[in-house]
Amino acid sequence: MVSPRFKAVLTSFFMSLSMSCIMSLVVTLYNLGLPEGLLYIWLKAWGFGFMVAFPVVLVISPLIRRLVTLLVG
Repeated sequence: MVSPRFKAVLTSFFMSLSMSCIMSLVVTLYNLGLPEGLLYIWLKAWGFGFMVAFPVVLVISPLIRRLVTLLVG
């Protein structure tokens, strides 16, 4: 079991993992259609997308939480 103090990092990890997966597939299909080697092309794009998405989510999450608190509270 993982310590509860890592909740925000794990949330960011799984959110960026799932969103980069979905978006890289959608953008790949949009740009290329159904090319031969789609799986390889998509996994390559997903790997790169996740390497960008995870650190970005870690950095902007606190800012987004503050913004939402200002808007809601």
